[in-house]
Amino acid sequence: MTGIDRPGIDRLWCVVPAAGRGARFGAERPKQYVELDGEPLLIWTLRRLAATQRIAGLMVVLAVDDPHWPKLESIAGKPVLTASGAAERSGSVLAGLHALPESVSEDAFVLVHDAARPCVLAGDIERLIEYGVPAGGALLAAPLRDTLKLGDRAARVVATEPREARWRALTPQMFRRGELTMALEQAERDGVAVTDEAMAMERIGHRPLLVEGAESNIKVTTAADLALAEFLLKQG
Repeated sequence: MTGIDRPGIDRLWCVVPAAGRGARFGAERPKQYVELDGEPLLIWTLRRLAATQRIAGLMVVLAVDDPHWPKLESIAGKPVLTASGAAERSGSVLAGLHALPESVSEDAFVLVHDAARPCVLAGDIERLIEYGVPAGGALLAAPLRDTLKLGDRAARVVATEPREARWRALTPQMFRRGELTMALEQAERDGVAVTDEAMAMERIGHRPLLVEGAESNIKVTTAADLALAEFLLKQG
């Protein structure tokens, strides 16, 4: 019996922060609504998540008065709820956590996934849940494989950094609803801009488990990333 089959571990809700502008992408509309093979990038991401058996529903966190949201109520048979987000990702995740249904207890694990990662694999999400639940929380990540350089302001190499034990953080990341809410609220009170959920949890003493995920789980940041994501999705 695998961790996926263990009784008492329910399907999980996933918070998808999608309130940002994606300014680095350079498009007229927010990055999450840029067209990818005929549909908005965000829809591809939601469809991929909803197709994962262990995901119960999706909480999409949008900009206030978002004119681009297609007002989905479900996708692939999974409920889609929305909440209004904040200027920073951490604030949007916090808003999504607060807006989850009452049936999602404080002790329940929840996932958080980037709106701009449409190529995440269902198998990776299932392994994240399998190994992350008994560990008390986890994130998908990829070990660094390239040589790592430290540069100065003039883009000159200062040193070659060790890559051993270095990982790139991916999403989804998974923690208990109550603990993650507390960690994000603490960071907000301290004036610390956390860049992902694991960082918030680290600040309150947690050591999240790193679960290796596929390198294809890219985050679309540039037009070149968008082209690569389209290629990967067409490859299935």
